[in-house]
Amino acid sequence: MMIRRSSIALAATAAVGALLLTACGGSSSATTGDGRLKVVASFYPMEFLAEQIGGGHVQVTGLTAAGVEPHDLELKAKQVAAVQSAGAVVYLKGLQPSVDKAVAGTHSQHVVDATAASPLVDHHLDEGTEEGGEAGHEHPGAAGDPHIWLDPTRYAAVAQSVGAEFAKADPAHAADYRHNTDELVARLTALDTEFRDGLQGVKTKTFVTSHAAFGYLADHYGLEQVAINGVDPEAEPTPARLATIQQAARDHGVGTVFFETLVDPRLAETVAHDLGLRTAVLDPIEGVKDPATADYFSVMKQNLTNLQAALGATS
Repeated sequence: MMIRRSSIALAATAAVGALLLTACGGSSSATTGDGRLKVVASFYPMEFLAEQIGGGHVQVTGLTAAGVEPHDLELKAKQVAAVQSAGAVVYLKGLQPSVDKAVAGTHSQHVVDATAASPLVDHHLDEGTEEGGEAGHEHPGAAGDPHIWLDPTRYAAVAQSVGAEFAKADPAHAADYRHNTDELVARLTALDTEFRDGLQGVKTKTFVTSHAAFGYLADHYGLEQVAINGVDPEAEPTPARLATIQQAARDHGVGTVFFETLVDPRLAETVAHDLGLRTAVLDPIEGVKDPATADYFSVMKQNLTNLQAALGATS
């Protein structure tokens, strides 16, 4: 009798252990109770792709809250657990070190690194700042400027990778993921055309920004970005940097200094005042304050309108 009770107790303990292992990292945790694929996305541009491509077949958890600047994100234990047990993960390697660390420990076989679909490029300032003079956000492990989503063609390449990985993770809905990807890529292609047409005939191709987030956009559309700062958008620019900006403004007829929505605008406003220039918003779309009223496409189209005004577009 004693032997039988011990056997039953051991069997029960083993069963509980198996359930715990499944809850921590097994395949059952990769889907919701109603069968949707659990997807974790690192910040807004990746979250937007996951939602647009996944549609009703996925449950997307964003790690960076709406309206929060993503570069200094520190994950909570609950968020790390979500990454490690997700059915699929969409992130941009090198942008958020805490996310990179969590992804390294994930059980998911379906991870999309945006930089694999669109390799990063270094964008450097021509004059140093007190932060060292490199453009973009050079975090540990980053290979270059992370702002690839501001070039719609690069963003489309990432979208295609997301769609392909979702199809592998959830084969039953592969056709829907492919369809949604095709629709999104078509919208991005149309946006690219809208930018190309809208920026033709501008009086100047040079624009001044608070920091160097728009290198890919400038490269793709034949513009020149002049940034107040590189690594840190709130760092104090050196006198040499300010002289460079002032000279560029004079040489190229620049009348506007652009600032961002998620960064304190006072530095850009001070520089603009000192140089006798106007200010306007050019949004790097690292996040949106209210996803219910704005999304990637609406913000990009507003960016185009603001660029046209600043550059003197004739059409």
